[in-house]
Amino acid sequence: MEIDIESLTTCEVTADGGAMLLGFVDAAGQPATVTLSLNDAGSLAMTLPGLITKALQTRFGDRSLYNAYPLASWAIEQSSDPTQVLVTLRTADGFSACFSVQRQQRNEFGEALLAEPASRAAFQ
Repeated sequence: MEIDIESLTTCEVTADGGAMLLGFVDAAGQPATVTLSLNDAGSLAMTLPGLITKALQTRFGDRSLYNAYPLASWAIEQSSDPTQVLVTLRTADGFSACFSVQRQQRNEFGEALLAEPASRAAFQ
């Protein structure tokens, strides 16, 4: 079944926390709900940023375009794993993502932030 979504109406978590409910109105004005398991929602969250970037690059024929979010705040805290820290990046409108970062990656990332920006820097 293909649904042409006109607008997102609700985003909710089930009472047991095992799934997310996404409410929509389709192009014909009919309400619809998609239920995603916790695992599927996580997979979708990991996939969407890359798809948005790919769509922008395809639409405008420009491989240098990226879907970038303005950073409003960040936090670093110790993970329960002593070899990693948790880095949370947040936007002003409430979007956030938390990353676990190993010591070597922290060092490389810190050095990259201090260096003059390159056309593209990456750490593994």
